[in-house]
Amino acid sequence: CHSFDTLVDGRTSTGKSLKEALLCAQSEDRLTVGVYESAKIMTDDLDSVSFCVLAMDGEFQCDIALQIHFTLIQSFCFDNDISIVRVSDMQRLAEIVGDKVEPLEDAHCVLITNPADGSWEDPALQKLHLFCEESRSLNDWVPEISLPER
Repeated sequence: CHSFDTLVDGRTSTGKSLKEALLCAQSEDRLTVGVYESAKIMTDDLDSVSFCVLAMDGEFQCDIALQIHFTLIQSFCFDNDISIVRVSDMQRLAEIVGDKVEPLEDAHCVLITNPADGSWEDPALQKLHLFCEESRSLNDWVPEISLPER
């Protein structure tokens, strides 16, 4: 999905790795976008879930139901060893994972699932798992990542 050389370079940011992992998963039809859609995948096919992204926006502070959903999704990820991160710019996340024609209504939660053929992960996703593992060791359970601009 992307050049291995860019991942070997130590200057590659975690945000860039997240963008690359999302685009790779999208090109392979391994993305689930939306809080309810993500909850359904987590309930129906838990073993397929590899990574979770929660996106905050201005709506989050005012929406108690969304805050409860986030809490439940986070807990579910913790209980099932699913790596999870937060981004503060839902609009940017929606631009990355959305359809160019129709804007996304709900990009508050995005899941990356495992490839169906059993082939294993791309380097960007491996880097993100390592980042999450390191963050947890520092008691940062849901680290925040800044997505790169275009």
